[in-house]
Amino acid sequence: MRILVNHHLLLLLSLLPLAAFSEENITSSYLIPRPLIFETQQLKNIDDNVNLLHCTSWRFAAETNNLAPWKTIPVECADYVKDYLMGKGYVFDVERVSEEAKIYASSFESNGDGKDVWIFDIDETLLSNLPYYLEHGCGLEVFNHSKFDKWVEKGIAPAIAPSLKLYKLVQDMGYKVILLTGRRENHRVVTVENLRNAGFHNWDKLILRSMDDDHKTATIFKSEKRDEMVNEGYRIRGNSGDQWSDLLGFAMSERSFKLPNPMYYIP
Repeated sequence: MRILVNHHLLLLLSLLPLAAFSEENITSSYLIPRPLIFETQQLKNIDDNVNLLHCTSWRFAAETNNLAPWKTIPVECADYVKDYLMGKGYVFDVERVSEEAKIYASSFESNGDGKDVWIFDIDETLLSNLPYYLEHGCGLEVFNHSKFDKWVEKGIAPAIAPSLKLYKLVQDMGYKVILLTGRRENHRVVTVENLRNAGFHNWDKLILRSMDDDHKTATIFKSEKRDEMVNEGYRIRGNSGDQWSDLLGFAMSERSFKLPNPMYYIP
């Protein structure tokens, strides 16, 4: 009798799951057991967090010049880079760089000889090409000179507001402002117009790449131009740029200020 009861009990228990999923009781919320939904969401959250950490680590390595030369951002970081550039993080980072540069610039008293210089790069330092890069994957595409040159010729790149503020401030402090850019000489006219329309005026010199400089890396080209300034007796107090090639090499400034740019790398 005991064995028979147990068999009936087992039979009853085996039918319970079927009863729970009968036509009368099936609802969409029970098609997938709730614990499985919860676990799936947990796994997705974990994956998202790992990707966030991975891309944050990659950006840190890029900004600190610890990566090997790179041509595109990691595919899995495309949304991360775009969100960073379009969000408050990028704004706060640029503001921080400009604020620290202002504090440093204020630490000098000009002796009136006109030899204290502050160098600014242009692209992603004074002017933002973000409208162009948003249409080209924010660094997912390999840099294309012809496409970028067409964008430059439009002359509509907006000012980076904290850099404009710093630009005016160092001028008011008596620094000579020299613009040193990797743009080619044939873009001089449109570059001047773009800068003026964006609010940049009264620089002391604008240096672009000549045909003779075309084969040089940015590091060599800009180092040579800084060396010419030093030989002319200028004291390069500060240098602002978004690329390490704007700042490193020889004849370096007394203090350099690196603006964030996770979109591209120029050697």
